[in-house]
Amino acid sequence: MRVVICGAGRVGQGIARRLSRERHDVVIVDEDEKLVERVSAELDVRGVVGHAAHPDVLESARTGDSDMVIAVTHSDEINMVICQVAQNIFEVPSKVARIRSSAYLSEHGSRVFVKAGFAVDVVISPEQEIGNSILQRFETPGAILSASFGQGKLRLLGLDIGDKSPLLDSAIAELPELFSSLDLSVVGVGRGERLFAPGPTDRLQPGDRAYVVVRKAQARRLIDAFADEVEQTRHVVIVGAGNVGMHIAQRLEQQPAVKLRLIEPRAAQAEHAAATLKRAIVIKGDGLNPDILAEAGTARAHFTIAVTNDDNVNLLVSSLAKNMGTRRTLALVNNPTLSDIARDLKVDVTLDPRTLTVSQILPRLRRGRFISLQSLEDGKGEVAEGEVLDASPLKDKYIRREQMPDGVVVGAVVRDGEPVFPDEDFRVRSGDHVVIFCEEAATREVEKIFRVSPDFFG
Repeated sequence: MRVVICGAGRVGQGIARRLSRERHDVVIVDEDEKLVERVSAELDVRGVVGHAAHPDVLESARTGDSDMVIAVTHSDEINMVICQVAQNIFEVPSKVARIRSSAYLSEHGSRVFVKAGFAVDVVISPEQEIGNSILQRFETPGAILSASFGQGKLRLLGLDIGDKSPLLDSAIAELPELFSSLDLSVVGVGRGERLFAPGPTDRLQPGDRAYVVVRKAQARRLIDAFADEVEQTRHVVIVGAGNVGMHIAQRLEQQPAVKLRLIEPRAAQAEHAAATLKRAIVIKGDGLNPDILAEAGTARAHFTIAVTNDDNVNLLVSSLAKNMGTRRTLALVNNPTLSDIARDLKVDVTLDPRTLTVSQILPRLRRGRFISLQSLEDGKGEVAEGEVLDASPLKDKYIRREQMPDGVVVGAVVRDGEPVFPDEDFRVRSGDHVVIFCEEAATREVEKIFRVSPDFFG
């Protein structure tokens, strides 16, 4: 597919990197000539210099031949205009806009994103997605990843396997019997730099990262079984009062049991946060200052979340907080190469905004009926939910592990809105939603499973 990305900032670069790896034809557009030259050279994509909302610039990017335009400049309004130009002049089938302002994301404001107004097919808000992803971790505080599937009835959890885990001597095929009261499926395992689909005889090892599909209602019980003892989150410290920090704080204020402290160095932003939030205590100061962290009660905190605009600050704040006594830490990190440093600094969880953004966009680029998708470990694998149609090779077939393509594992099936964890006698029907893990090399095979027609692949 051919994709035009308008905006060569961190979000645009992250999308371009992933799409170019998947062999999509990518063009990136930005006014910053040096940035375009650097990005196009590093990622092997075509670069166009100019204002992305101008028709002549989009024409030079051959937008009329593209399947999708993704507008991720720093301006909401410019992103909306880009989509409108892409629709009215170039008739691009799919248009995606990054929107940051809450004024446009409200129920009233979202009315501008209709074809009678600005022709935006998909609105992405990385800041809100980050906030929602962090909030999901409060429901499953021992998880390194938490994502929803099956209309919220299924949860994908990423779990660190420690030296004392009761699962170390058990084969993957034995786990459902060991946890007979839970419906679960281990679909992926991260081991060192590798992410793979485990076979029935594979065994989890200390240091592994297990990706497990489980019923949402049973997620906390699974956490208790896999992870060390986890306390209920009661005291939270947030460092950074930008869009992400404020979104999290406003949501957490709705939980009366949570004691919330917010640290922000910028005077104007700290004043805005203090005026906006109702229960949180806002502290103006530097999150790297141990005295400020102590004032926020970091030593007693169950969770310290660093979401400033600086990866290095986020990692150092999290490390300081951990050394002071915080139970768990989370750092917002845009650069995936810093993940190894995060482990050395004993940061519990890192969150990459680009992964969340790519996960929103990829279902639109996949060839087949995809409902949702979660990219894992910088694109080394993914978990997707797709609908089985009449043309699918999986229709009317039994789900048997040995018959699935290499690198592919079925986690669960959603039938008539209810999750099912299939055994070998389960036969797939048209209309079922299948939640499936695949390694990066097996993406094409999953597209075939969810294909729209027999001749979908030419």
